[in-house]
Amino acid sequence: MPIDVEEFEESPEAELRAGGNGPTNGERVLAFLAAHDDQAFTPKEIRGATDVARGSVGVVLSRLEDRGLVRHRGEYWAIAPDADIDAALTSVHVARAASDRFGAEDPAEWGPGVDDSEDE
Repeated sequence: MPIDVEEFEESPEAELRAGGNGPTNGERVLAFLAAHDDQAFTPKEIRGATDVARGSVGVVLSRLEDRGLVRHRGEYWAIAPDADIDAALTSVHVARAASDRFGAEDPAEWGPGVDDSEDE
């Protein structure tokens, strides 16, 4: 499906996928908050602007916060002041492309010495 030239010129490269599965919930929330970096929003407002399911918004925001990409105070959420959004979206795109091409990773296949336990 074609896109207009303005979208082509202004969209981060990670968002310009032909065909693909579309942006993830995290990508939607991150892109929305980055586009409104001078404002903070409630989860309800974010849900309304991004069409992310009600039960998913809180989880998505928490995961983005764990990665240092968003911040919150009280009920309001905003993009983190030093978040590198383009790098984050590019990393997601690269990981998705690798999974699509090579399949999901299984740490057990990484070879000897790989241990997920924290018993050491």
